[in-house]
Amino acid sequence: MATGPQAVAAHERDPRLLSPGDKEKMAQLVLDLISPETRENALLELSKKREAFPDLAQILWHSFGTIAALLQEIVSIYHMLSPPSLTAHASNRVCNALALLQCVASHHETRTLFLNAHIPLFLYPFLNTVSKTRPFEYLRLTSLGVVGALVKVDDTDVINFLLSTEIIPLCLRIMEMGSELSKTVATFIVQKILLDDVGLNYICATAERFYAVSTVLSNMVASLADQPSLRLLKHVIRCYLRLADNPRAREALRQCLPDVLRDNAFAASLKDDRTTTKWLQDLLAAVGGDAAPPAAHDFGGPRQSQGGPPH
Repeated sequence: MATGPQAVAAHERDPRLLSPGDKEKMAQLVLDLISPETRENALLELSKKREAFPDLAQILWHSFGTIAALLQEIVSIYHMLSPPSLTAHASNRVCNALALLQCVASHHETRTLFLNAHIPLFLYPFLNTVSKTRPFEYLRLTSLGVVGALVKVDDTDVINFLLSTEIIPLCLRIMEMGSELSKTVATFIVQKILLDDVGLNYICATAERFYAVSTVLSNMVASLADQPSLRLLKHVIRCYLRLADNPRAREALRQCLPDVLRDNAFAASLKDDRTTTKWLQDLLAAVGGDAAPPAAHDFGGPRQSQGGPPH
């Protein structure tokens, strides 16, 4: 076993090699979450150092009262959501709690337990807010991060849970009214749902669901033409390409795919991104260059390139 400088170097390279002192400090901080008097500092310290503690997710989940304490932090600010009165301090504090829940959601040993307890539902009131002040935007973005952590790993159980809890309308609203970063994370979540066959079939099962998604994507493309964002455009194009894998959606996209995606308007933005350029080429090849009349197996809905998603 390495000793001296070699051990120090190995510890710096591999965060899993925690010293006994580090483990003791982590355990004490987790215990401090239980007490209201010590909770705020413990939230801050653990959220800042969570990546240095690889076993933190399991410890948080299996320690008595810890998850309940984190949920208490979340529920305690519900009264600040409407009318909107969330302060920067309250937002920062609850976001530290959300960061720890994201740690639990990310870990393969605790993800299913996290879902089975329906803990993401506690975050949905945050995603449903519309205030554009900085505390609310930070709250939405951090909440999206928890959901994003769930969908990063391809798991149909996660998709089924999210679909059953109406996550898509919440994401669609943020895709239209959020900051660029929130829009990007929300669109990534919708993209990951679409990439699962269950998610694609769900969204394409009815005209209302398909047009709700495609209308928001179309509005985003129009905004991106004026204010380009490569990372956001990448996710939007990938969503369209995945929709085109469904025969009914592909026919509908022949009518409602935004013209700005067909006329090379984003060539300058995509010139150094071969992957997204290829996705766009594949999309245009799939839907064809010209709009076609609805086919017998199409949704049969009108072209919806403007306006909000149907209710």
